[in-house]
This record gives sequence, structure tokens and C-alpha cells, in this order.
Amino acid sequence: MIPIAKPYITTEEAQAAYDTILTGWITQGPRVAEFEEKFAAYTGSKYAVAVSNCTTALHLCMIVAGIGKDDEVICPSMSYIATANSIKYVGAKPVFAEVETSTYNLDVKDVEKRITPKTRAILLVHQIGMPADIDAFRQLADKHKLLIIEDAACAAGSKYKGKAIGSHSDLVCFSFHPRKVISTGDGGMITTNREDYAQRMKLLRQHGMSVNDRVRHGSSKLIFEDHVEVGYNYRMTDIQAAVGIKQLEKLDWIVGERRKIAMRYNQAFADVDFLQLPIEQEGYFSNYQSYSIYLKPGCPIGRNDLMQKLLDEGISTRRGIMTAHRETAYKDECAGLSLPVTEDACDRSIVLPLYVPMKEEEVEMVVRKVKECLAVTHAF
Repeated sequence: MIPIAKPYITTEEAQAAYDTILTGWITQGPRVAEFEEKFAAYTGSKYAVAVSNCTTALHLCMIVAGIGKDDEVICPSMSYIATANSIKYVGAKPVFAEVETSTYNLDVKDVEKRITPKTRAILLVHQIGMPADIDAFRQLADKHKLLIIEDAACAAGSKYKGKAIGSHSDLVCFSFHPRKVISTGDGGMITTNREDYAQRMKLLRQHGMSVNDRVRHGSSKLIFEDHVEVGYNYRMTDIQAAVGIKQLEKLDWIVGERRKIAMRYNQAFADVDFLQLPIEQEGYFSNYQSYSIYLKPGCPIGRNDLMQKLLDEGISTRRGIMTAHRETAYKDECAGLSLPVTEDACDRSIVLPLYVPMKEEEVEMVVRKVKECLAVTHAF
């Protein structure tokens, strides 16, 4: 079976985790601080805050941004449900907007139509690693005095106009889930250029405790902590951070290898008229966290049938990016909402296997079987 994805983790990461365990400091400590420092440097941001996952990262961003009850945040429905859920966590309302057919990223014109006096922020998602048009949304946000929060769960290693994702906005959230380009098993990171945001998020991630464990244990004087506000247990462990440090060292190489596979797919499927391939515009640099193809009208096979045929041949695929407004948790409140572009993009797209290292014969098999199912003469 060719899997849809798998993490690239070697004995170096295992050794780093082992060494950290033997230090006796396995919760949030010196390795977390080191990972934060190195991730901030990689992205070009001033600060980075490590947390338990990207969902908790988004939640903390909503809190420090001051978003709360009766506020509205515009976001895509076409994103993992955690995007919308993070808005609900603070009592605000997710307002779903359309995406572009070419990138599956938010459509700036449609977003502007959905701005109301209650709108506080735009939650911008870099879909499956393809950067959104940050400058266009920055102009829109400035025009309407809105905040920009970036859901960069899939975008570690991606770039927008020559700068790493993570350096463009004051609140940017990353995921280190095993399906992502680099992984800590699970985990997340927030980058920001605002010291006040960074300090408050570090406070909130550890129960609102005024003195963190690393400072307390390193002090030669007796220190008693105070819990200055209601916080959360959103900590990353030092074991995860040790793995993350090693993963970060390999990020550029991993992205380079992923892009080679994506380019081979692009070349192989370029002559198939009823497939739309990923579109990477000038100034955009994707890490290709996933490789998604869209079946245009007139395709000789339906999306689900194609997925089943490929599964029968030993090839795993996934449906296109989900739509939150059609999930049971959101159906009632979204009754009557029409997002035809979003729904079509979800229903007619498939994510193909892409991981490092992916053997040439595995790529060849995926291409061959997709073309056979589409009744297209194979040439690779």
C-alpha cells in the first residue's frame, strides 16, 4: 500500500528524544526554549511560542487578539474544522467565505462582501502549503481596521514574496502533526513580532502561572508562583521539542524533496485536459504539504469512484479539503449558506500520495494508475 503521507523521522530524532528523556526534564523546559528560538529565526519573526498543537495555537491567538462574544471572524469553510472551531472557542462567530478555484485560498473579493460592523478579524489559511495573497488581505484588513491571523498549519517552509511564512503577520500558527512537512508527533507553534502577545501566550499556555518551571527550578532563591489569570494546559514537552529541533534542521531539504515529487506529478499530468493541477503563481513558494488534483467537468470518472479504484490498486488518497459548513457540528447554524465554489472544489478534488522519501517507482505507480483509471494513455 502506498500511503497518502508519512513523516520523515530518522534515528537522529529518536536519539534527541532519548537524550532528552535521560536529562530528567521532559516537560516544557530548555529544549522548548531552544526550539522556539530556532523557529523564530527560521521564519524571520521576533518571537515564537510552542504549544501542544495548532488548534490550541489558534485558540490563544483569538484570546490575545481580544476576539470574543458576538464578534465575527471571516475564514474559509474549506479548511480543517479546527480553523472554525478556534473562533467558536471564544464565543465568536465564524463567517465562511468563498475560495479561489485556482488555489483553494480565500477569495479576497468575497471576503470583503461578508464584512459587517461585527467583523474583527480575517483568519487566513494557507491551504495545503500554498501561500495566500497576504498583501491583498493586509490592504483589505487595513481598509476596514481588521486583524489578520494566519492559519499556517500546513505552511512551514512555504514562502510568500521571498519571505518565510510566519514573518508577515503578528499572529501566525503552525502545526507539527504527522501529516505536516515536519512533525513532533503533535505540537504547534505561534510566531509573532509583538512582545506583549508572546508573553501573554506563554502565560496562558501554562495555567496563567506567573513564573514558569524553567525559571523556578533554575533559581537559587525560593520562588512562589501566582496564577494571574485563568489559563490552559497547552504546553509542549521537551521530548517533542528535541524532535522538532532536529526536524527544523532538515526542513529546507524536506521541502526541496517534496517539490521535486510535485514537479514530477505536474509534468506527468500536464497533458490531461480534465485535470486541474496546483497553481503556484510568481512570488509564491509552496512546501507542497499535499498534492491535490481537481477533476474538471467532463472527467470520465467521478471523484469517489477514482478514489476507490486507486485504493483497490494499493494507493491511498484523500478527498479534497473538507468544508466545515457541511459538517454536522455546523449544519444547523449554516442552513441556507451557499458556497458553490467551495463545495465544488471539495467534491471534485483528490489528494495524492506525497511524502519523503517517496521512491521513483511509487510516483510512477501513482501516475500510471491514475491515468489508467482516467482512461488516458500513460506516458511518464
